[in-house]
Amino acid sequence: MTDTIPTADLGRQLIDTFGKGWEKLRVEVLSSIFTPDAVFIETPFSEPIRGIEGIRSWWADVPYHQSEVTFTSGEIFVAGPWFSTEFKCVFRRRRTGEWVDARGAIFCETDGELVTEMRMYWHRFSGGRETGKA
Repeated sequence: MTDTIPTADLGRQLIDTFGKGWEKLRVEVLSSIFTPDAVFIETPFSEPIRGIEGIRSWWADVPYHQSEVTFTSGEIFVAGPWFSTEFKCVFRRRRTGEWVDARGAIFCETDGELVTEMRMYWHRFSGGRETGKA
């Protein structure tokens, strides 16, 4: 029998790893929190991205477009195998030098070890207007 980690503690570990990967622009670190068949949904209106290769592919261009990234997250809230947190990510666009302030919430389902589904609901603002991912 293996010991299971409480979902709140697991959620904190997974979100911290995800955030460190994003800050360091290390897709392999960021994607290490997902199961091989995980689902990633960037916004409520985005098509689901299925599987770890698809998730890595979605994040692969981020290091080419973002720099000076800081990621912070709030308290972890738990409901069964799900956890959620608010987050803030600030980065500079490499092409234009503009600062972007991205804020939102992340909702994750786990299998007790890794994320099986992540839903991100967020807005990106630069110069007072909403912007895209890059």
